[in-house]
Amino acid sequence: MPNTAAHGGSGRITARLEATVAALLDPASADAPQVLHWPGRRLLVQRGDTELAVRDLDGEGTEVRFPAPWPRRYGSVTVSPTGDVAVFAGVHALRAVDSTGVVRWEIRHGCWSAAVCTEAHSSFSEYADDDDHDHADSGSAAFSSDGKLLWAHIRNHAGHNVEEEWLILDPTDGTVLTRAGTMTVGSGSLHFPHPNPAYMGLTVGEGEESSPVLWGHWDGETLTVQRFVEEVLLAVSPSGEHFLTTDLGQWSLYLHRADDGRELRQLDADEAVPQPADEDDDRVRWDYEAAAFPYDDTAVVGTEDYPEDSRHWLVDPHTMTLRGQVAYPFPVSGPPRSAGAGAWYTVATDRTRLHLWNLPREV
Repeated sequence: MPNTAAHGGSGRITARLEATVAALLDPASADAPQVLHWPGRRLLVQRGDTELAVRDLDGEGTEVRFPAPWPRRYGSVTVSPTGDVAVFAGVHALRAVDSTGVVRWEIRHGCWSAAVCTEAHSSFSEYADDDDHDHADSGSAAFSSDGKLLWAHIRNHAGHNVEEEWLILDPTDGTVLTRAGTMTVGSGSLHFPHPNPAYMGLTVGEGEESSPVLWGHWDGETLTVQRFVEEVLLAVSPSGEHFLTTDLGQWSLYLHRADDGRELRQLDADEAVPQPADEDDDRVRWDYEAAAFPYDDTAVVGTEDYPEDSRHWLVDPHTMTLRGQVAYPFPVSGPPRSAGAGAWYTVATDRTRLHLWNLPREV
């Protein structure tokens, strides 16, 4: 259990800096660095317009560069746990490449553009100068916890009738093992790997009024998709037994049982979190962008206060009460993000550094 006695007074609990890691690419032409993690494996990943940089955080620190098939604003990307394959989820295709740029496989799919596009474009150059494609929505992909499956959220070739699907693929050759409709119309999505590789969480943003949490289970033959709540999925516990969400109004934080999605308890931001002194807004909001669940008995969640320094809070999921505010040795920005069991991370304001954190443990 985390040693929550290590606090600096007035309910402030001190986080321990595990490491500071330099970004791999120039922040002027790259997304912020992020951590992808699986049991016993963490990778630092940063996407630029022309390449994807990946570094092993827990081994020898080996760095790999993957040439990008299209600029970063055209979709998302994920990496295998072994760091040898990158899968780019683009506007028209899923493409797996190795570090030499060799295409392992490609699955073409329907267009993520908001405009009606029924063409099966075979190359990025065909739509590189099209404004509708430039502002397209996007799907996402993620490897299972054992790296043997790839889950992907795509649009299919339904022509004028937009339909979306959840695929499970063999990542070695792109074979589609199973697929199921999601009944969503997403502008973006994000996967949440479960410790059990047969399960995966998916949150789909459908605009300001809808954001379903989908829970997938594959038994080797059938993909079962459950649609749990119209909330934003934030984090899955290390055991996989629970997950955290917030509503679209960011009023409350909810703990759900993963087996059936049942809401177990909630924590209202206005009642639990004090209003920052320099904030003129009339209420406190939970951050919907990200959260961390580093321990089964502790979650780290931010509030969207927009002060100079971000405020993060330790939440006890068993009671859905605050244990206190996280105290950092220096100012941090943005929400806390998951870095695997026992850790979370924050990104420096200038995106040149990433900080890994944990809680002091009882001896």
